[in-house]
Amino acid sequence: MIHFQGKNKARKLGNNFSGQSHRFPADHDTSAIHDSRRKIVVVFIMACMATLVGRAFDLQVLNKQFLKDQGDVRHVSDVKVEAYRGMIKDRNGAPLAISTPVESIWMNPQQIKPGKESEIRQMEKLLNLSKGKTGELIKADVHRQFAYIARQVSPVIADQVKALKIAGIYFEREFKRFYPAGEVSAHLVGFTNIDDIGQAGLESGYEKLLKGIPGSKRVIRDGQRRIIADVENIKEPIAGRNLELSIDQRIQYLAYRELQLAFNLHKAKSAALVVLDAKSGEILAAVNQPSFNPNTRKSLKESRYRNRSITDVFEPGSTIKPFVVAAALDGGYIKPDDLFETHGVYPIGSHVVRDVHDYGTLDLTGVLKKSSNVAVSQIALSMPPEYFWNAYHRLGFGVATGSGFPGEASGSLLDYQHRSDFETATLSFGYGVSASALQLARAYTALADNGILHSVSLLRRDEDVDAQRVFSVKTAKRVRAMMETVLMKGGTAYEARVDGYSAAGKTGTVKKAGTGGYVEKNYFSVFAGMAPAKNPRLIVVVMVDEPSAGQYYGGIVSAPVFSKVMEGALRVLEVAPDQQDNMPILLTRQES
Repeated sequence: MIHFQGKNKARKLGNNFSGQSHRFPADHDTSAIHDSRRKIVVVFIMACMATLVGRAFDLQVLNKQFLKDQGDVRHVSDVKVEAYRGMIKDRNGAPLAISTPVESIWMNPQQIKPGKESEIRQMEKLLNLSKGKTGELIKADVHRQFAYIARQVSPVIADQVKALKIAGIYFEREFKRFYPAGEVSAHLVGFTNIDDIGQAGLESGYEKLLKGIPGSKRVIRDGQRRIIADVENIKEPIAGRNLELSIDQRIQYLAYRELQLAFNLHKAKSAALVVLDAKSGEILAAVNQPSFNPNTRKSLKESRYRNRSITDVFEPGSTIKPFVVAAALDGGYIKPDDLFETHGVYPIGSHVVRDVHDYGTLDLTGVLKKSSNVAVSQIALSMPPEYFWNAYHRLGFGVATGSGFPGEASGSLLDYQHRSDFETATLSFGYGVSASALQLARAYTALADNGILHSVSLLRRDEDVDAQRVFSVKTAKRVRAMMETVLMKGGTAYEARVDGYSAAGKTGTVKKAGTGGYVEKNYFSVFAGMAPAKNPRLIVVVMVDEPSAGQYYGGIVSAPVFSKVMEGALRVLEVAPDQQDNMPILLTRQES
């Protein structure tokens, strides 16, 4: 037994040793693997560290400026600084167009976060937007990053919107044009669009001068692209230049008021009026009916924006007769004491020129006082066609006045080479020639300033360097004296008399041309005149288109407007009265 146990013990020991001899190589391999792995990890970590150090060196040393530039691109940017648009003023400095700072509100739809519905609705209420308008803008294009919410918002309202602190809502400073004179000077001054660019009138004609030059500045933006600080001014904006007009706003208002009353009273289609300085050619007033308010204009027809006094033409009718008499006198084709047999009709070939009445025998003064078509036709036919045409042309008919107003009319003048005797006759009483109210007023300066024709200007000036003589002094004074009788009893414009002042003028009642010829019931009612007659300071032209309340004669429709505007304008300019006969009437009016 003992021996058996010994064998078993020996066998067990042998087995144990045998097991140990098999485990020693396995432990050695595991340790080697672990060592290898540690070395790889260490090498990898060291490589990463070396890469990071190298990259840091590259970024911080080698490419430092590039990174700075890229950072600036993302956080520093240049923005435009709008320039202040120049003012438009009348000759006395009264503002006719000014710019006021406003805010435009826009959004980045990508940055509008959910949960801001209450604030957005408050914003819509402040801006008078329909409920859900902002949401509609967002859904309109899911990819866009810019959309205007409201333009030209007052700073007070903009501050209230800012207080809501809605992410993705931004503000941009702009300017809004305001017109203190409203309807009174609307056609003349014109207006700008929502981007402050001139669209009509002088705002358009002098756009380059008024708009100025925008500047720029560098700003810092946050992650949401909001401006959080100004860095520097790169370029200062240059404000637009102010425009000083020749217009006297006091006279402009007076003319507007009286023309509007006549326009409504006679139920006319339209009307225009011009007041011109007889000595300088400066336009002191230019008004039209119907008018519009440039501050609150809606979708009006384009025709409502036209400055009819400068851009629309009409046949001037008998208002042109004084020029025929002056041209014939200056050329020696008639004498001051010549007499003319009228008898109401004057056959010319197969045509007949007619007067309203049979005026019998007329002297030159009577020709203008009674406005005889027959007599003035005889005078016109006494002149060579080329000479007669040149007389009109030198007065500016058929040629633009050069006032600087955009779209001004040049009118038309029938060429003498293709004109029959009858056409020459009709030309003498204002048919076959067309002109604007401004052109007609300009032509009258040749009679008002003793034969000197003035250029016209909408800008204030000290003198007219382009003035030219077209009639002799003697002829201009003689014709002007004849025109005074037109406003006397028996003349065609007794209603044109000016309280306290002598005046001279001429009526025109003109049939309107239609597609099939002249329309019997449609007329232009015109009056052109000057005062004081002995030494005229002002010229006023009134044109009423298609009066339809029963009266259509220029001496009834337009002459009273001339009277009221001329009297008021002369007193505004402190021109001393030169007539004593009417002073009691004047005092009675002042007392009332």
